[in-house]
Amino acid sequence: MKKLDFKDITILVVDDDFDYLFQMCYHIENAGFNVIRADSQAEAEEIISSSKPDLALLDLMMENNDSGFILAYKLKKAYPEVPVIIATAVAGETGLDFGSGNVSGWIKADCYLEKGTRPEVIVETIKQLLKL
Repeated sequence: MKKLDFKDITILVVDDDFDYLFQMCYHIENAGFNVIRADSQAEAEEIISSSKPDLALLDLMMENNDSGFILAYKLKKAYPEVPVIIATAVAGETGLDFGSGNVSGWIKADCYLEKGTRPEVIVETIKQLLKL
């Protein structure tokens, strides 16, 4: 993956799974972006209360089963123009397809990805959402 300089673009990555958080931050930083990481909904809420990310990549289930939805809602309320990606393993476990449009009208996210999506696909999705 060719590294470009997007250091003026900040990506907020939130996940309570340390390994997944580490891997996503590594790949996004390696692609040239500035990354702010949080390992809980509460920590992410503190971050967005004082700074605006350019994009957020959120886990769905953290402290609560709906932490990602709540965080996406609060982020969009504060910064409606900031793209939000929800990465989740729930669809694979439950069969619920978040990207099908059946829930996208009321859940405040711009994109849904299954955990396990290749890092280069996530980076490309970030670039597309930011129109880079």
